[in-house]
Amino acid sequence: MDTSKILNILQTGTMDVEGLLPWSSNYTFLARICSESEEVSAIYKPQRGERPLWDFPQGTLYLRECAAFVISEAIGWNLIPPTVIRQGPNGIGSVQLFIEHDPERHYFTFEGIEEYKIALQKMVLLDILINNADRKAGHLLLEDMVDGTDLEYLWAIDHGVCFHAEYKLRTVIWEFAGMPIPSARVEELIQFQQQLAQKAGQLKTQLLNLLAENETLALQNRLSILLNQAQFPNPGPGRHYPWPPV
Repeated sequence: MDTSKILNILQTGTMDVEGLLPWSSNYTFLARICSESEEVSAIYKPQRGERPLWDFPQGTLYLRECAAFVISEAIGWNLIPPTVIRQGPNGIGSVQLFIEHDPERHYFTFEGIEEYKIALQKMVLLDILINNADRKAGHLLLEDMVDGTDLEYLWAIDHGVCFHAEYKLRTVIWEFAGMPIPSARVEELIQFQQQLAQKAGQLKTQLLNLLAENETLALQNRLSILLNQAQFPNPGPGRHYPWPPV
C-alpha cells in the first residue's frame, strides 16, 4: 500500500486495541485498524497516557510524534512510518503504522555498514532539525522487504520528546560528526527551507497546528544554522547521549 492509502486507513479505520506494550515510558498500545477491505497493525499513543516531563508541556508528546512524520515527508526522506492524530479507545493520540522488525537488530548492530550510510545520514540530519532528545539505538528499525529482494528498509520511531525550543539533541549516531553534508542532502534541505518560509503554506499551517510558534521558529533557526555550517555537528554542548543507549 502507498502512504496515502495507509494514512487513510489509520485515520478512518475501526481501531481495536490488542494490548499494552511493555517497557514503554508512556502508555503505548498495539492496535489493529480495519477499513472495508484492508487492515494494518498500528502503535497507538494516547495523550492521557503520557507521563509528565519537566521540560515538555504536558499532553503534547503525541503531537510531536506526528510533527516529526510531517517533516520527514515534506523533505521527501520517508524515514518515519505513516502517523496520524485521531481518537481511539483511550482518547485522542498519535497512531503510527507498526513496522515488523527483529528487536535484536538496532543501530549498534549495523553501525558503519556502507549500505545504510545514506539513510543514517538522513536520520542524523532529521534528528538535528527536530531536536531529538532521545535517539536510542533501538529507535531505528530494519524492516524486511516483501517484494522478493534482499533489501531492508530503515525506519525511525519514537519522536515524542522532540522540537523543544532549547538545544536538547541526544543521539547515539555520531559517526558522521564533522563531515561535510553531501550536496544532495543540502539541496533537499534548501527546498525544505523554502517550504517553511511560506507563511501561509500548507507545511507551516500543519506544523503550527502541532507545535508552539516558538518551537516552529526554533526549527527554522536550526535549519538555517545547519545549512550555513554545511557539515554534521560535533557532540555537545552538554549531555549528548541518551540513556539507556538502546
